[in-house]
Amino acid sequence: MEGHKRAAQAVMSADALIIGAGAGMGVDSGLPDFRGNTGFWKAYPPFEKLGLSFVDLASPSWFERDPKLAWGFYGHRMNLYRKTNPHDGFSILRRWADKMHHGSFVFTSNVDGQFQKAGFSVDRILECHGSIHHLQCTSRCSSYWSADQEIIEVDEARMRAVSTLPLCPKCGSLARPNILMFGDWGWDAERESEQSRAFRYWMSNVQSRNTVLIECGAGSSVPTVRITMERLADQLNAKLIRINTREPDVPSGHIGIAEGALEALTKMDAML
Repeated sequence: MEGHKRAAQAVMSADALIIGAGAGMGVDSGLPDFRGNTGFWKAYPPFEKLGLSFVDLASPSWFERDPKLAWGFYGHRMNLYRKTNPHDGFSILRRWADKMHHGSFVFTSNVDGQFQKAGFSVDRILECHGSIHHLQCTSRCSSYWSADQEIIEVDEARMRAVSTLPLCPKCGSLARPNILMFGDWGWDAERESEQSRAFRYWMSNVQSRNTVLIECGAGSSVPTVRITMERLADQLNAKLIRINTREPDVPSGHIGIAEGALEALTKMDAML
């Protein structure tokens, strides 16, 4: 518990908070773990029969080759994220964030919208890989728009969309999620750029503050969050608290906790 105690003390003494989150953050909410083919195929058995991995499916090419399959995959995820409630660890982080004199910011590679659902300000979230709750035109004729009005019905036995697919309101072309996929040269990064500008502005006001960074469930297979959090910790001369069941290793002087987000945050909160 020494790591939890040091982490709690770091949170207690801070006046600004940066939260980093990867896919492991959602596991305690019941969201599937896509780590490796075993975890992915457990969540999506039809794709095992087709021999398709997460990396195979998370490609923009499917929206041209087989739109019903592409929207079967992303439509199912959209429906799942809509009905999933964030676990109590989100509430703990939000409570800590609300107490920070200089506020907080979230940097996440997750596309599930769980931080917004947990009550974090939309103006203080940077989704570096986009959001499944926003769409874009596959022809790139227009900017992104909200997916809130879209309902995708999916045949889960075949994991194929069976409803009318979303279309661009401007040109009528097929729409796709505003998510950065693998090998994706067509991603519309305008929304992410807007969030990045807000993050840089916030950062400019906390450069000399006592900031703490808490990273939850960010692995090294897609290391965007880990690399960013380590860079920010170095830039701000701030303490990094890394919560990760499998990869809790941290640079010297920082704190690694080998637990899931909910368990670690609950223990830290009890100490506070």
